[in-house]
Amino acid sequence: MSDSDVGPVIGLTTYLEQAQTGVWDVPAAILPRVYFDAITRAGGIAVLLPPQPVSAAIANRVLDGLDALIITGGKDVDPARYGQLRHAHTDDPRPDRDAWEDVLLHQAIARELPFLGICRGAQMLNIALGGSLHQHLPDLIGNTTYQAGNGVFNVVDVAVEPDSTLSTLLGGQTLLPGVPVYHHQAIDRVAEGLRVTATTHAGIVQAIELTTVPFGVAVQWHPEQAPDDLRLFTGLVSAARGYRAAEARASGRALYVEGDATA
Repeated sequence: MSDSDVGPVIGLTTYLEQAQTGVWDVPAAILPRVYFDAITRAGGIAVLLPPQPVSAAIANRVLDGLDALIITGGKDVDPARYGQLRHAHTDDPRPDRDAWEDVLLHQAIARELPFLGICRGAQMLNIALGGSLHQHLPDLIGNTTYQAGNGVFNVVDVAVEPDSTLSTLLGGQTLLPGVPVYHHQAIDRVAEGLRVTATTHAGIVQAIELTTVPFGVAVQWHPEQAPDDLRLFTGLVSAARGYRAAEARASGRALYVEGDATA
């Protein structure tokens, strides 16, 4: 098998939470299986990236081994990062994860590494670039449409901007019915350089794109919860293949072919 036939490596950030398995009840790096199943089904190789001490140098060393990045869902981002006090319904802060994903995103953007944000990942992208959030949507819209609670995903229809990367990934589709959502926060002030590319009928932002990179897409819904629709993941894997090929050309690396001593 040639190097070009092996799927690209996709890094996925993880939670760091108290977790129980067998007799153990300890802090652990975890991620629901549906995330990395979606990547492997789309043709990629999934690598998990747990929160840890970080610097630009550490983040770049990690990104050196990746062809694309996913910032996954999870607990709320610390509102101090966008200059607000914590709302009563906002999760206790996870400063280690916030710092980890912030630096990973900035370094991924600097090297134009393809990335996909999911739920918290979309919010993290917006905050990292200077935007803000609505901390509790029921205060804004008066209901729990976007987060039913108890681990139950609601569904909402999403209008997609026609001339966007997201629309291209969806084959030109501009109305996406019944996407699974589970978020009580949402993007408020949109950071400079980001473009809103999907909203609900109530005007709640459901997708943003970074216009200065070839592939920088983030959605507020949970595409990993729709296993019959892998279009966002196959689009990311395709972009990752292109990134890997371009990096190989730029560095003058020859593709290794198993059994070929001259490669």
